[in-house]
Amino acid sequence: MTKIYIYCLFDTRKANTFLGVYSSIQAVHRDALKLANRGDSRVRMFCEEKTIDPTVSNLRNALKGKQDVAVTYRTNRTHVTVYKTRLKE
Repeated sequence: MTKIYIYCLFDTRKANTFLGVYSSIQAVHRDALKLANRGDSRVRMFCEEKTIDPTVSNLRNALKGKQDVAVTYRTNRTHVTVYKTRLKE
């Protein structure tokens, strides 16, 4: 059985609006950062109640070895969530 992970992107300020599904962690990070970078403050990533810098390597490390986990990109005005899950056959 092949393990295929997907990354779903949601805008959580607008009642969990679905924005897209990705197979690449770089692409989902790029779009999440672009969508979250609308506030007046810096973009921060939140994973398991920890604050980390929004980089691709930090996102990869936060999601590594886990499934059904969410990472939120936040500013003072926007909240964008990346959700990692696995395709089930």
